[in-house]
Amino acid sequence: MKDVKCECGHVNPHGTILCESCGRMLAEDGEDNKLVDMRYEGTARRSQTYKKTIVDKIWNFFSSVKVGVWLIIITLLASSLGTIFPQQAYIPQTLPPEQYYREEYGKLGKLYYDLGFNQLYSSWWYIILVASLGISLVICSLDRVVPLYRALKTQRVDRHEDFLRRQRVYGVTQLEDHDVDIATIKKRLQDSKFKVREVDGKILAEKGRFSRWGPYINHIGLIIVLISGMMRLVPGMYYDKVLWVREGETEAIPGTKGEYYLENKKFTMEVYDKEKESEVFTTAIEKNGMVAKNFQTDAVLYKADGEPLPGEKPKLKQEKEQIIKVNEPLKFRTFALYQVTYKLDELNKMSFYLTEKSSGNKLGMVTLDLHNPEKTFDLGNGNKVEVVSYLPDWELNDEGEPITKTRIPNNPAFVFRMITPDKPDGEISFVAIKKTIEASENNTYKMAFAGIETKNVAGLTVRKDLTLPILGLGGFIFMIGVIQGAYWNHRRIWIQKKGNTIILAAHTNKNWHGLKREIKKTIEGLGLNEPEDQVEKKESAQ
Repeated sequence: MKDVKCECGHVNPHGTILCESCGRMLAEDGEDNKLVDMRYEGTARRSQTYKKTIVDKIWNFFSSVKVGVWLIIITLLASSLGTIFPQQAYIPQTLPPEQYYREEYGKLGKLYYDLGFNQLYSSWWYIILVASLGISLVICSLDRVVPLYRALKTQRVDRHEDFLRRQRVYGVTQLEDHDVDIATIKKRLQDSKFKVREVDGKILAEKGRFSRWGPYINHIGLIIVLISGMMRLVPGMYYDKVLWVREGETEAIPGTKGEYYLENKKFTMEVYDKEKESEVFTTAIEKNGMVAKNFQTDAVLYKADGEPLPGEKPKLKQEKEQIIKVNEPLKFRTFALYQVTYKLDELNKMSFYLTEKSSGNKLGMVTLDLHNPEKTFDLGNGNKVEVVSYLPDWELNDEGEPITKTRIPNNPAFVFRMITPDKPDGEISFVAIKKTIEASENNTYKMAFAGIETKNVAGLTVRKDLTLPILGLGGFIFMIGVIQGAYWNHRRIWIQKKGNTIILAAHTNKNWHGLKREIKKTIEGLGLNEPEDQVEKKESAQ
């Protein structure tokens, strides 16, 4: 495709409608009074010129504003699907995700999980959708900003008469017995903050050109925001996990590779008192039974001192001590620990007596740590108890066999082997809360429930987000573009003298009334006719 050379000598890219230099129409449109399209100064956009190769077709597809709008709509609709139910990262870790969604939200929850919406924002199709939106923003911007910049950079002061006549604001004054004070016009325009250029008595006054780049600055900001969102998928840039720490225990902080540990010295739960609170809280208390006023974790942060040997407990050095409350996280390095949830009175230990059934004599007691139970207990006098199997959260499967749903001791059950001098091979007993099943009705011994010990558990979110500065930068740049395009506008005024005729034409990308007021102020008292708004003139004539 060859370039197009204008009568003024300027060489324009193929497809250009208006000469980038003088503004002359390069192709006859058959309508002498049709106003020129000044959105991109009549310059050629690649998407409107090249349409042959596969690259051209891809470029033209993504450069379409309609395609961009549809991508935004589809992305918003897809994003809204992820908010119907909580994402998997934010559900309690006490149940498998499939079971949690099924039990909490029924058939819709199961469908939600089966379709993969529980991890929507990291799914391949959602990432492709966001990437397509980013590609659309880049191509849309390049397709328009490059020819616009080239046209504005090469525009001349003296424009073709046909270009001026096709502007929306246009006026002609015939000079008979007086001349025009060009110096006064220039002075008034400069006082109105216009940048004035003059060539051979012809004037181009321009201001606010930078506002034309506002939408493209917006696009840059949005692209940076999208990049920051996709960077969360890069390992090490984003981390968000739940850490459960029981009172009096110390746990390794996930994401720190065993370098940092957290101790829960005490968990405190405060609720609103119905008798002391206002009517608003009273209604909520009556409806829910309990409304949390405050819950906090008295925490101690430790750092491992050196690397321990395999199987050896690390030596811990205290880093800081802090009370973690909602919206008052404990921060260290690039991590922050937020108080988000809790679990009151979680089963921690259970005790049983080895008892002779006929006499009720207690031969000894075993106490099991429900999070790490011992396998064998020696009660003396030849009496022993072995833990054959431990099911922390037991239920019967479809085949009627006992299984555990989770590793959390919500409903613990044990299979014990009871060994005594008179029963050296041992007797088997299945013991659960409110349920005991003996392998034989002729068992001589049984495990009798003795008591339980509970602990409160603090649920903390471990969060690391290195993308926030990038997200903030993108938002800041986006707002600059919004302000740039919203509060300023690009105004140009052309004044040309040909013989005894003064031609005045003007253009702005918005706020035509403001432009006309400035023109009226500029030519006031100088004997020039006020230019007409050709759009309003045509509408009034109809």
